[in-house]
Amino acid sequence: MRPLVLLIALLTVPTASAQEVFLPRDVFELERATQPQISPDGSRIVYVRSGFDVMTDGSRTALWIINADGSGHRPLTDGTYGVSQPRWSPRGDRLAYVSSKDGRSQVYVRWMDTGDVAELTDLERGPSSLAWSPDGTRIALSMFVPNADPDIAVEMPRKPRGADWGPEWTFIDDINYRSDGRQGFVEQGGSQLFILPAEGGTPRQVTFGPQSHGGTPSWTPDGNALILSANRRADYEVEARDSEVYRLDLATGDLTALTDRYGPDASPRVSSNGQIAYRGYDDTYMGYMQNRLYVMDADGSGSRELLPEFDRSVGSAEWSADGRALYISYTDEGMGRVARVTLDGTLTTLNGNVGGLSIGRPYSGGQASFAGNGTYAFTSGTPQRPADLWVGAANGRTRQLTFLNEDLLGARELGEVEEIWYDSSFDDRRVHGWIITPPGFDPSQKYPLILEIHGGPFSSYGPHFSAEAQLYASKGYVVLYTNPRGSTSYGAEFGNLIHHAYPGNDYDDLISGVDAVLERGYVDENQLYVTGGSGGGVLTSWIIGKTDRFRAAVVQKPVINWYSFVLNADGLSTFWKYWFPGPPWEHQDHYMARSPISLIGNVTTPTMLITGEVDYRTPMSETEQYYGALKIKGVEASLVRVPDASHGIASRPSNLIAKTGHVLAWFDKYRATVQEASR
Repeated sequence: MRPLVLLIALLTVPTASAQEVFLPRDVFELERATQPQISPDGSRIVYVRSGFDVMTDGSRTALWIINADGSGHRPLTDGTYGVSQPRWSPRGDRLAYVSSKDGRSQVYVRWMDTGDVAELTDLERGPSSLAWSPDGTRIALSMFVPNADPDIAVEMPRKPRGADWGPEWTFIDDINYRSDGRQGFVEQGGSQLFILPAEGGTPRQVTFGPQSHGGTPSWTPDGNALILSANRRADYEVEARDSEVYRLDLATGDLTALTDRYGPDASPRVSSNGQIAYRGYDDTYMGYMQNRLYVMDADGSGSRELLPEFDRSVGSAEWSADGRALYISYTDEGMGRVARVTLDGTLTTLNGNVGGLSIGRPYSGGQASFAGNGTYAFTSGTPQRPADLWVGAANGRTRQLTFLNEDLLGARELGEVEEIWYDSSFDDRRVHGWIITPPGFDPSQKYPLILEIHGGPFSSYGPHFSAEAQLYASKGYVVLYTNPRGSTSYGAEFGNLIHHAYPGNDYDDLISGVDAVLERGYVDENQLYVTGGSGGGVLTSWIIGKTDRFRAAVVQKPVINWYSFVLNADGLSTFWKYWFPGPPWEHQDHYMARSPISLIGNVTTPTMLITGEVDYRTPMSETEQYYGALKIKGVEASLVRVPDASHGIASRPSNLIAKTGHVLAWFDKYRATVQEASR
């Protein structure tokens, strides 16, 4: 029951030579640019500067502004309270945002000419999804509204004075009764839309019902209606993905469906001439389905797909000022991109280097914002730097505006990141990955290797900064991370190679990557280690059930038994329907054949397990099953329980440090064994 003792070198003052590498305490000093918002005329950019607070072990955010030419970089808030969702008014004279300045999240507005700030709301619950009306007189927002109390009444005898009968019981009758990231049970209700006067006042609720009307709405050009997405089916909990686009008349409250196909129709955006763009797909219960881009007339007629041959998922879409084109984002081979799409379906990529938002692991993902003149702001990082703020022009030119981590990382020798493509031993399919070599790397030497596997499984890594991988490299490990079959950003066919077959031949893709690095000659084949979280935890446990090549493994927040997972994780309405041919009691053999627990008889690899104690995505019970099985079998195993942590076990900076520290301590234990045996 005692915690694993981390290596003292992780947290103590380093020697002079070690000061040049990335250190665990450096995590607290990392910053990144997020949520860029460019002014309507393209002259100024507001963004959220995000970092960490070493005293509170949490995030620290502030609004900053900078001119598009790089001048005038200065803060708008002081970073002592949380801020998010900056939104320029249509004329660019005001800025709305959400802040927790007084302890609760409220909507604020700043007048940009004077710097005056007003708190517009006094809400009990946090607002989100801010959207200015075209004339700047109103702001639409989303806020959670609880449902009515359950319609049953339980009679209890009168409690005697001073009696202690224990806490009240919890009554649940919803299928989605808990959600990862929320400690305790989910309060039943939905996100509803409100209209707030831009000068402050009482928000007026305009959508109603038990269903959520979430996401950012879009105003019609005349300001008389909102275009929004919602799932208003009576069985919305079971058919969770079947949303439609609606028109909400603000004078009458009438809600009119503009789409009717089975599948999600979401993120509607209205052009200056009233056309509506939206994203979605025909739901065929495939594990991976890509968002397609559609345009329709204001009344819902004439719907058509703009990019029928485009084999990437459309991430966001915004209209150009003249309504003749759309700006979209997407991810291709691990890299975020933005493009311009005309109404005849012509796509022109503007920028292929959008991303850098992840701090812990090198996940893809970035943000962009477009002005009326075609200028745009976006986040971009490198393998050695988290996201900075950049600006781009319609002619393709880009410019970096911030250098948020140069003061820290400019004084650190980081691991070099190299792209690698290799063939899978299963079917010779090309697989994409990256290798990080340790600081001071000498290719004539032999190094231990860590195979680090991404989660999802429908997600992707890319050539992005990773504090975790850099900490592994700083301790002398070569790190390999790849995008095996099932990863996104390589097309629908590649993503669905694991449809009803995960984990499976993604194992061959990963092992082929290890073999490809071994062929380079600088990795010791007797010092191979493997780790991964969530979907990567699934594959780590699957790998050690298929091979004993790895000296040690760290399985993070895994699924071990698919039968128990689909009935115990949050998302009861989805996993069994999209990842399996049906519910587990109808396909018991199928579920067990894909469960890592079925391979426990083969496992000999010393294994550490790490999971958050309030993880509702891959519940602790999954980890406990595997730990129990390993102990029964006599395999050397340890269990690390992360207190108060949900699925994102590294969301606190100290947890990120402790997570990598535990991984390194476990691997170093067996790395030392190898080194001693070679003497």
